[in-house]
Amino acid sequence: MAILSGKCLCGQVKVSVRGEPTRVGICHCTDCRQESGSAFTFYGIWPAARFESSGETAEFQGRCFCRHCGSRVFSVDEQEAEVKLGILTEAPTPLKPSYELWIKRREAWLRPVDGAEQFEEDRQPRAAGGRF
Repeated sequence: MAILSGKCLCGQVKVSVRGEPTRVGICHCTDCRQESGSAFTFYGIWPAARFESSGETAEFQGRCFCRHCGSRVFSVDEQEAEVKLGILTEAPTPLKPSYELWIKRREAWLRPVDGAEQFEEDRQPRAAGGRF
């Protein structure tokens, strides 16, 4: 089973995931724009059992970030882990988004990802029990 790993900007928080993600997405919502400081967030979702992290993190509204450098790295609950794919060591990543959320907030100069399902707002219906 393939392992992908990554770290925060200062390297004190490390993350690894095993196997293929359940799904990969891009979100253009206001929260994702504000937390990333960019026009969107690129993330992957894995079952929580295939996710590991080390290092000291802080949390704001379920979003974990490095206490030292402030890098936003992941969210995790009992069922799923959302990993910000920009933290992965291997770049470019082999992962491609299968959907985009909140496209009504997408910048006009950004093109839709070829083949990705497009949602005006959140995916409907949400994954059973998942929050991401």
